[in-house]
Amino acid sequence: MVLGPVPLQTGLGIPTIGILVLLLAIVIVYQMVEIVDAYEKKALTVFGEYRKLLQPGINFIPPFVSRTYPFDMRTQTLDVPRQEAITRDNSPVTADAVVYIKVMDAKKAFLEVDDYKRAVSNLAQTTLRAVIGDMELDDTLNKRQEINGRIRRELDEPTDEWGVRVESVEVREVNPSQDVQQAMEQQTSAERRRRAMILEAQGERRSAVEQAEGEKQSNIIRAQGEKQSQILEAQGDAISTVLRAKSAESMGERAIIEKGMESLETIGQGESTTFVLPQELTSLLGRYGRQLTDSDVQEQAGLDSLDFDAETRELLGLDDIEEILGQIDQATEMDVEELEQEAEAIKRGAGTDIRSADAVIDEADAADEAAIKDPEDVVADAQAATDTEAPTEQSDEAADDDDRAVEKERE
Repeated sequence: MVLGPVPLQTGLGIPTIGILVLLLAIVIVYQMVEIVDAYEKKALTVFGEYRKLLQPGINFIPPFVSRTYPFDMRTQTLDVPRQEAITRDNSPVTADAVVYIKVMDAKKAFLEVDDYKRAVSNLAQTTLRAVIGDMELDDTLNKRQEINGRIRRELDEPTDEWGVRVESVEVREVNPSQDVQQAMEQQTSAERRRRAMILEAQGERRSAVEQAEGEKQSNIIRAQGEKQSQILEAQGDAISTVLRAKSAESMGERAIIEKGMESLETIGQGESTTFVLPQELTSLLGRYGRQLTDSDVQEQAGLDSLDFDAETRELLGLDDIEEILGQIDQATEMDVEELEQEAEAIKRGAGTDIRSADAVIDEADAADEAAIKDPEDVVADAQAATDTEAPTEQSDEAADDDDRAVEKERE
């Protein structure tokens, strides 16, 4: 059997080839164009050889034989998993942290390290355990900033070789074991109870001090009041004694005058023309003249029983009564603001400036000695003043004796 030549179907093949060429062109263009975002850079390799870093924007690369590796140039956050460590004082703790890094050289990060994120994370884990192991338990709980700084310094040198910079390290939690936590809670509870007991004892002590200071002030004021009352009472007794002496003197003088008048009347009724008067003439005329003119006997000098002369007023201290009362008010006056300051000082635990009762009373005694005389001295002075006028009464008695002698002669 003989077959003839087969004709080619060229009409259907041309469109298919055109479509294939178009698809191939699209794929080639797609492979040649590389778009890089603004926050990243890409490392370009051709046939596995490093060529360059692609900058943000549109970049053209050899198709089919090129590969790119993106690197985020922003600050990135790496979580360091929770790590178990033992402190220098053999206390087990667990800790985790957060590391903030930034790619500074994408070429080093591509060529010098396999996976820079995993490398930094593993290095941070080992460094965290090493730093906590060099510290005591109390330091790991209190010195977070020191831990952060030491971890960052330990990470800086190796990460610089990888083109990565560690911007910050933050330790989130450091937790001791359950047994240690219970012991710390018991210690904290005991410390709080101790502080509460101390505060309560201090409050009771300050309350007792304030109460004692108040009683002291009250006793001082009460003692000063009683002292001033006794002084005034003694002065009153002295004044009463002088008034009684003045009154007795006045009554004796009036009795002498009346007796003398009776004697004159008896003499006048006699027949004799010669009379002997055993009294001083001026005093006699003064006394009897006032009696005859109905003048008050109390107008005489020396019979002022109600109005005291300057010497007597000074002797009795009458002009100093107002000053004494003012001193009493001043001595018993309490400065409220000063007492409040003293109470506040006592509450703060400081000392007070409150003086003792003996010191206050001694100071008041020293201040009163200049203005207030002792009651016994006042009475003694009054008695002495009364004794000075005794010769007058004696002279009057002598006058009575003379009158009686005259009457006997007349008889």
